[in-house]
Amino acid sequence: MIRDFIILSCIGTNNDKIGLRIKENFFIHEFDYNINKNDQLVSNILNLIKKHKVNIDNKFSLIVNIGPGSFSSIRTSLSVAKGLKISKNLNIFGFKNSHLRRFDLENINLLISKGLVENKLIKPLYLS
Repeated sequence: MIRDFIILSCIGTNNDKIGLRIKENFFIHEFDYNINKNDQLVSNILNLIKKHKVNIDNKFSLIVNIGPGSFSSIRTSLSVAKGLKISKNLNIFGFKNSHLRRFDLENINLLISKGLVENKLIKPLYLS
């Protein structure tokens, strides 16, 4: 069961966001559109974790948007997710962009409860 999680919705659009759910609280980080989001992804995740004083352990899950979207944005998100999985032993789940109507806790919980997150091999969908 997915309880506490980090969600990465970074597919190369102006709506790219990172979410953090800890206990019943949900925090969102929106990217500054004037900088390269791919370069800032890891530092933004770390800043969000530090700001809310979260201890990431193996009880945490990581949910990653697998597209469709920009090749470089999806590959960067997946690489960061794999790194966190290896270093913190997190569970990784993928979801399709079209399954999440709005980036808020209610819709993310709906995504999870409907089984629209996959714990299988992540198969990204790139736009060409």
